[in-house]
Amino acid sequence: MNRILVSSPFLNLSSADLRFLYEVAQHGEVHVHLWSDEAILAKTGSAPKFPYAERLYFLESTRYVARVHASGPTVNPDVLPVLDFQPRLWAMPESEATPAKKASAAQSGITLLPIPASDLLGWPTPEAQPSTGRRRVVVTGCYDLFHTGHIAFFEEVSGLGDLYVVVGHDDNIRLLKGEGRPLFKQDERRFIVGSIRFVTESLISSGNGWMDAEPEIVNHIKAQAYAVNEDGDKPEKSAFCTQHGIEYLVLKRTPKAGLARRSSTDLRGF
Repeated sequence: MNRILVSSPFLNLSSADLRFLYEVAQHGEVHVHLWSDEAILAKTGSAPKFPYAERLYFLESTRYVARVHASGPTVNPDVLPVLDFQPRLWAMPESEATPAKKASAAQSGITLLPIPASDLLGWPTPEAQPSTGRRRVVVTGCYDLFHTGHIAFFEEVSGLGDLYVVVGHDDNIRLLKGEGRPLFKQDERRFIVGSIRFVTESLISSGNGWMDAEPEIVNHIKAQAYAVNEDGDKPEKSAFCTQHGIEYLVLKRTPKAGLARRSSTDLRGF
């Protein structure tokens, strides 16, 4: 299989980052050369809003990345970095395929892989992963401003069984949270959630109210457990689980060890 290099600071941990990595992964095994905090500071004059450990956790949690390699304290984005393996391709957005990068790749015998902007349009439906045969656990939510706190929750729940995530459809989010929400459309939010390696399958709800995911939970997933964090604990959810013989699990909001606690409210301030 082709081993593909991507060298980037991944400053924003965004859906655009995941969409780019998804597209690169169609060409082979993706290895990310992740810029250190020192390298970003030296290059931009500012410390990154997400520290290295958090950016590393985000990337290692995606389906599309095989391995992350740390950069040194400085980075020259126009020069192929020195790594402990030889990639066959060096991928980047087409707009970043500078003549200097082309020359550096040619000198090293590497093929440049510019990804056209037209290839990054739309939000593919992430393919469901095979069931492990463990119990089926569902979580639900908006996931409008996705962050590492969500990933840590997914990782924890995936230890309890095969994890199914149902994303609230746009009309219901607007009903529950008011005009102007969601910030991102349902297909984009489903793509983000389904890009996380701890998720067996991501779906979009088709019901309404706090239990908008009822049709998916009962008819498609046939869930045996429903996990929420303390913020998402609702009487309607507990009653629904009692009615359908589903175990109801309320977990604490615990960030990944060593990482800052994140919330969607906090991220709106960035």
